[in-house]
Amino acid sequence: MDEAADGAGKKSSSIILIAAVAVLTLVGGGGGWVVGNMLTPRIEGAEAAKKAAEAPAAGEHGKAAEAGLPHISTEANGIVALEPITTNLAYPSENWIRLEVALAFVGPPDVKIAEDVHQDIMTYLRTVSLQQVEGPRGFQYLKDDIQERVDLRSEGRVSKVMFRTFVIE
Repeated sequence: MDEAADGAGKKSSSIILIAAVAVLTLVGGGGGWVVGNMLTPRIEGAEAAKKAAEAPAAGEHGKAAEAGLPHISTEANGIVALEPITTNLAYPSENWIRLEVALAFVGPPDVKIAEDVHQDIMTYLRTVSLQQVEGPRGFQYLKDDIQERVDLRSEGRVSKVMFRTFVIE
């Protein structure tokens, strides 16, 4: 008889365990549903406000505003986003680097200077080895070198070089 009572006790404890797990699962799912419903109106409200803000801009210019920096911006902010620079490194030559920068001009932007700076940065990046740009210190040296080259090429017309993306593959 002891064995029969022991078998019934094991069945009863496993049923209790399964019931407890099921209850906890339902409580967790219900809590997630409640929190999700609390956050959804905020997200929908933010999306509606964003669409409302973009609608007048699209109507004024006749086309939707593009995300990010424009290629050549207005004279008011004096920022020129250069085309992405993709080239191989000097060593090892099978590694590639992709760099996107924007130039902050002092005064009105000069397209000729921006094109010259773009070519100068690309030429410089072809002389850089992977070991030179490894780690945070190497990246800082790269930024400083590019800023120095831009200062020399632009003769002080560019106040700052802003790195948008930097990828080495």
